[in-house]
Parts: sequence; C-alpha cells; structure tokens
Amino acid sequence: MLSGRLFNAGDPLLVSELHRARLLFQEINQLNEEHKERRNELFYELFGEAGDNLVIEPPFYCDFGYNIHLGHQVYINFNCCILDVREVTIGNNAFLGPNVQIYAATHPLDAKTRAKQLEYAKPVTIGDDVWIGGGAIICPGITIGNGVVVGAGAVVTKDVPDHVVVAGNPARILKKIN
Repeated sequence: MLSGRLFNAGDPLLVSELHRARLLFQEINQLNEEHKERRNELFYELFGEAGDNLVIEPPFYCDFGYNIHLGHQVYINFNCCILDVREVTIGNNAFLGPNVQIYAATHPLDAKTRAKQLEYAKPVTIGDDVWIGGGAIICPGITIGNGVVVGAGAVVTKDVPDHVVVAGNPARILKKIN
C-alpha cells in the first residue's frame, strides 16, 4: 500500500487498521468542548506525527491516521476527510477550511481491476503557510507549495508552485503572491 503498488483494500490486516482509526475518530467526534484535552490526546494517538498547537474541529474522518503528518500550528476546520492510504503531509501554519477533502487513495481506470477490490495510492504534500478554502478537494499525488492559497471549492488536480492563489475546477493559478 505504502509503495504505491496495487493492493487489496479488503485485506484483513488493513480492515483491522481501518477499524482502529474509526474507533479513535468516532470517540474524538463525540467529545464536546469540555473534553478538549482528551480530544487532543486522541488526535496525537491517531496521527503518525503532529506538531504543537494543533486545532482540529470535529467531526474529522480519515482512513488510518498514522499516515498523516502535521506540522506546528495546524488548524483544521469542521468536517475534514483525509484518505491517508499513503502519506499525507501538511506543513507548519496550515489552515484548512470546513469540508476540505484530501485524497491519497485512488483506483485503477480498468473496471475489471477495480472489481477485484484493488486500489493504490499516491502521497499528498502540503507546504508551510498554506490556506485551503472550504470545500476544496486535493487529489492523489499532489504537492502544494509554501505560501499557497487554495480557493474555496477548488479541485486541485495538478501540483501547485510556491506563493500562488489557485481556484476553480480544475484548479488553476489565478495570481502570484508577493
């Protein structure tokens, strides 16, 4: 799975790992503001790595959790979904709006291969000082540079260089940021 080759999504080991993550994020999503410390402890248990000053508004969803690596001062707004079948790295000072979706998981184009429950994944990397607007979708294999603004509702299908604003479906560069 982590090598980027086809794998069987129904493999019992993977299903067990998915179940572990679901139990964690279900508990996280049920905790109210009075239990913010416990919620943060569970996030640190769920993720492979997370820096200081992490703020995530529930509900939050992911596949495995341990393939997610977060920098310092990351803010993730309500209803984020990260399909971390492969590494998803988010840099320092990143802000994700509500309903942001990040997909490392993808599927073969061939229907017969898909019917065998075979899939693969591509890593996603998001740089430092990035703001991703609400409802944006980051597709598998994408790298977003430092200092980028992704407009609300954008569908990012290609790598994004440093210090630009992208928006649209598919997302395209609207302007450079000085």
